Amino acid sequence: MEIMNEPTTSTPSRGGRRWVIIAVWIGVLGLLALLGFGLIRRQEGPVGVGTRAPDFTLTTFDGRTMSTADLRGKVVLVNFWASWCIPCEQEAAELQQASQIYAGDEVVFLGVDYVDTEPEARAYLARFGITYPNGPDLRTSISQAYRTRGVPESYLLGPDGVIRSVKIGPYSSLEEITQAVESARGGE
Repeated sequence: MEIMNEPTTSTPSRGGRRWVIIAVWIGVLGLLALLGFGLIRRQEGPVGVGTRAPDFTLTTFDGRTMSTADLRGKVVLVNFWASWCIPCEQEAAELQQASQIYAGDEVVFLGVDYVDTEPEARAYLARFGITYPNGPDLRTSISQAYRTRGVPESYLLGPDGVIRSVKIGPYSSLEEITQAVESARGGE
């Protein structure tokens, strides 16, 4: 007669199991809160006219560091673009022309390259002869602060750092750009 020993299985204590369940629920609730916060921010849309522009620091492709906080007192046109963006190409030459018109004035053009690679971005700048400061949006921190929805998007900041105009999509002409800049200059 053979006696079989039943394998001994240790069951976790009720207290240990309870802590696992509580930890799982805390994790689920934390994830839901994070998702909810992200959805609320996404629905806010881009920053708008009349609001203070988020300050940022941009390291340009040529190694200069530019801060919008340091540019107070000047009109600043911030243009989000990418080398892969076809609509960006439609306004590239006009933005360069406008930057030359206002060279030496109290107007600064800043290009923020969005989700791109440096070689392609540099080739884009060379192809359109763009000479105003441009740099990459590392970790998309600048575009997140402005809550951009795509490229191109442009924000004209008044000398006080308040957004005077927002352009979603490409500027249609040099005249449209200069009118927007003049409006931002005159709205001091």
